[in-house]
Amino acid sequence: MNYLEQYGSAPESERAALVGQWIRTEWRPFFKELRERRPVFATPGITLVTRFADVIEVLSREQVFSVRLYVPRMDPVVGPFMLARDGTAINWREKGIMQAVLRPEDAQRVGELVGGFADEALEAAAPGGRIDVVPCLGRHVAQRLCDAYFGLPGPDPASVLRWSRATQCDMFKNLADDPAVHEASLTAGREMTAYLAELIPRRQAELADASTCEGEVPPQDIVSRLLRTRLPGELGFDDRRILANVAGLLIGGIETTSQAVAQVLEQILLRPDVREAAVAAAMDDDPGRLAAYVWEALRFNPINPLVFRYCETGYRLAAGTPRESVIPAGTIVFACTASAMFDEVVLAEPENFRLHRPDFLRLHFGYGHHACLGRLVGSAVIPRVVRQVLRRPGVRLLPPPEGSIDFRGGPFPERFVIALDAPDVTTPAG
Repeated sequence: MNYLEQYGSAPESERAALVGQWIRTEWRPFFKELRERRPVFATPGITLVTRFADVIEVLSREQVFSVRLYVPRMDPVVGPFMLARDGTAINWREKGIMQAVLRPEDAQRVGELVGGFADEALEAAAPGGRIDVVPCLGRHVAQRLCDAYFGLPGPDPASVLRWSRATQCDMFKNLADDPAVHEASLTAGREMTAYLAELIPRRQAELADASTCEGEVPPQDIVSRLLRTRLPGELGFDDRRILANVAGLLIGGIETTSQAVAQVLEQILLRPDVREAAVAAAMDDDPGRLAAYVWEALRFNPINPLVFRYCETGYRLAAGTPRESVIPAGTIVFACTASAMFDEVVLAEPENFRLHRPDFLRLHFGYGHHACLGRLVGSAVIPRVVRQVLRRPGVRLLPPPEGSIDFRGGPFPERFVIALDAPDVTTPAG
């Protein structure tokens, strides 16, 4: 029995849970069937959009398919936030400011930072011949980068990790509206904003003191850049707005990075021929040579299978095609980006691991008005961490279950142990 037959024969009260289960555990065959038989799949209250062209259409019409559903998840945590706004002054202005301080020229520096952090973690783990990629590499490197590049050390690393995870879980993963998940996010938000409310004036005082030292290079972390930026008062980008945007960096900078690193490594190491070629690419002096392997690997297990939008007004999707569908106002729309990246209409041999696919076919960082603000940072960080791992002798998967990614029932990887050759510590006799 195929997915649509199972859906049709299930009691109506169980159908939403079935769809959720398939998206979590069987998304590739489920989405493949939808693309072939029901590319715009309407269920009570939610419509799944699975073809590449239709996903792009949804994500390109922010005035029709809005991000209003993020407001009750984001605003109570950080205050009015640009990512939960469409076509507003706050979105237009603050996105521009943040893009200015997250400079493309920082990519090399960011890569060198995370390369060093990754090597330190790998060296520490090497004597044991294995490393748990999630806590010891992905989260560790991302938290260190929050300190060194974003300028957010936190009161301690554990608090930073907890804040990021709790807020990410609610804002982007809590499709079932679990009140406990939301409350954990609110608690994290209160602690995080209290910390930032103390950090910002302290950092302002430090910058003021440093400005009196002739010839001293000002700090180049993002918090310091924001605080050194002088904007007219009528723009309204005061300390409260700095706090909200800095909090957004912390929220988005850890769990997604850790998840991407784990899932990329698993997909590469699962394929012996790909592993061999990727290791050779990692040995190249050019860190960018590995990037094609990283993004293709992530296509087979992306961070998010979908993004959700709210249909503000009735809309005719895919007009003029056989799949033309009217989306009623008030519908929650799942733009299934993972499905779009396997659409046979636009991708040649989507089930095969192929390098050098056009970049626009990869939707790892979203698309359109709300494409990920941290794309340039993520594009530097994820391939560099994977590169440092693949340069280690003997990197390989362990037998399952230890060598498989373990989510422990949650939305993020929690454990993924890979093997490394332990260093030769034999000393000559005499």
